[in-house]
Amino acid sequence: MSTRAVLSIGGNQGDPLALLRGVAEAAASEGLLRAASSVYATPPWGGVEQDDFLNAVLVVVHPGTPRDVLEWGFARERDAGRTRDVRWGPRTLDVDVIAAEVDGAAVTDRDETLTLPHPRAAERAFVLVPWAEVEPDAHLHGRPLQAHLAELDAGEVAAVRRLEHALAPEPGEGRG
Repeated sequence: MSTRAVLSIGGNQGDPLALLRGVAEAAASEGLLRAASSVYATPPWGGVEQDDFLNAVLVVVHPGTPRDVLEWGFARERDAGRTRDVRWGPRTLDVDVIAAEVDGAAVTDRDETLTLPHPRAAERAFVLVPWAEVEPDAHLHGRPLQAHLAELDAGEVAAVRRLEHALAPEPGEGRG
């Protein structure tokens, strides 16, 4: 079994750039990383007053199940000191599984722990913009990412600002 997953990573507390890089570097060092978007500065989503977030998308291939990928992400959050105090509130690190395929077949799952594809990803420019950067032909809920982006408020999409920070080495770099 092999799970290919799209991960949205973000944070706005501590040193978010270092924390995002840590996730990408962990994925690269474990041989999971297939693609990493640029880093984007994005306004907070969900109505809680807070600082802007840094966000990115990773594409990984994991030898386990989608739940194993989620647990891998939770381990990165714990390493970053993540607490879950306020829904959509400030955080050091958030790792969400947005979509997954197992052995090439798209996974649809709804339970308390993991819903795939992510139920609100199509509404979030901070997910769609970086994902479209690394996989411009990707689909979500059976539709192209570009179609979802076109339905969002243009100001919300424009507010997702690409930064000039490298997130991770290219897959395969740095390994002997």
